[in-house]
Amino acid sequence: MSLDQLSPEQQTAVLNVRKRVIEAIGRNMNLYGIPLSTGHLYGLLFFADKPMTLDEMGMGMKMSKTSMSTGVRTLLDMKMVNKVWEKGSRKDLYEVEYDWYQTFTDFFAIKWRKAVEGNILVLKRSIKEMSKYLTEDIEPSLRSVLEEDVHKMNEAVKYYSWLDRLIDAMENGEIFDLVPKE
Repeated sequence: MSLDQLSPEQQTAVLNVRKRVIEAIGRNMNLYGIPLSTGHLYGLLFFADKPMTLDEMGMGMKMSKTSMSTGVRTLLDMKMVNKVWEKGSRKDLYEVEYDWYQTFTDFFAIKWRKAVEGNILVLKRSIKEMSKYLTEDIEPSLRSVLEEDVHKMNEAVKYYSWLDRLIDAMENGEIFDLVPKE
């Protein structure tokens, strides 16, 4: 149902509630490093009754087409919006991904996978470097420090390997066997 079918008072009431929700979505997404304006854009698309063009989003948000393009690109990268095709339209159209479970798992996986891979790489390289020193004839005090550091880093690798498996479980949907969707 379109807002156009409501009385002016009803439209105002609905828009006020939507603004409150859009603001909350924007603040929540900002916690995850997404700009507040991009979170607001997601909220605008969430309540849209049809896919929107960049121009329509710009008018709705009172922002430039360039800003809308940057925000949409971020949301596309995070798999939070989809580009859709509409017969007769020459402009790109976008709609929100309504499966919030999938949106969360995609967002988590995208953000954390990169961090996990980078951290494991640094840790393994550092362990290898320190282990090379341990094969040499070194002072007992230095050996003790290096062995302790290698132990700590091996424990960190175990954690990141576990986190990698958690990300896998999110990507393949196994997480929902452990924590079912409602």
